[in-house]
Amino acid sequence: MMPKQRYVLPAKRGPSLACLGVAKANHSRARLRKAGVILCGVWLLARAAAYADPALGPFAELSGSWSGGGTITMADGSTERLRCRAANAVHGDGTAMQQDLRCASASYRLDIRSNVVVAQGGSISGNWAESSRGVSGQIAGHATASAIAANVQGAGFAARIDVHTRGDRQSVTISPQAGTDVARVSVALHK
Repeated sequence: MMPKQRYVLPAKRGPSLACLGVAKANHSRARLRKAGVILCGVWLLARAAAYADPALGPFAELSGSWSGGGTITMADGSTERLRCRAANAVHGDGTAMQQDLRCASASYRLDIRSNVVVAQGGSISGNWAESSRGVSGQIAGHATASAIAANVQGAGFAARIDVHTRGDRQSVTISPQAGTDVARVSVALHK
């Protein structure tokens, strides 16, 4: 008689790898294989429920490190490649977030820290500061689990920010209104 083996789903692994591991490990017995498939199904449903949980705030899945690139379009029409890194610290149930965002091109640099909270109904508010230029201001807008639309304002500066998130990918567009040498920033980020 073979000794009993315990199979534990690895933490923080994608559902397909975890489920395949259980199904392969149980290949010798049909009943255990069925149990493995059922367990995988329950695990996947629980993960889907976590993403769709209306009790979680819109920032719940944004936590962690994001990086990527895009373009910065200057007011004179010239463009440059841009690289960005963001570190998001999401608090509690996903209704508050602190973000440190650093972007750089050949001739341009951004270093922004923002703190944002979401109220009932998805309205967001907060503040931001850009350290390389010494400017700061307020953020106001609306957020859902997959999109953030906000306006940022500061002394002599206003911009529209649109963020669209799908899984581990994000697109960010910043459109300054006036008073800056930047016409538009477009960035694609990934976890």
